[in-house]
Amino acid sequence: MIKKMGIVWHLRIRMAAKGMFHTSDLQPLLAERGVHLSREQVYRLVTQEPQRLSMDTLAALCDILDCQPNDLIEIQVVRAEVRKTADQSRRAAPAVRRSTIRRPELS
Repeated sequence: MIKKMGIVWHLRIRMAAKGMFHTSDLQPLLAERGVHLSREQVYRLVTQEPQRLSMDTLAALCDILDCQPNDLIEIQVVRAEVRKTADQSRRAAPAVRRSTIRRPELS
């Protein structure tokens, strides 16, 4: 069985709990902790689930929001694939329909 894992990013919820409703509120607080991100990077960090996140940024976010990494990141199983059994693999293949290409007759 193969599991596809995903995350749910709770940064916006944690920011709202601290009274921070604009992404621009976060940028100077990160800079105070040595994490220098552009305005666009901070916006993407808040509005989208990050594919990669440095440990410095995660530590700074946890310090700013007074939380633990588990409060920001929730891990979920997105899709689970189940192995085929012997009975399922013996199904008949779909019928193949052959096509014929006909050229128009020239007069």
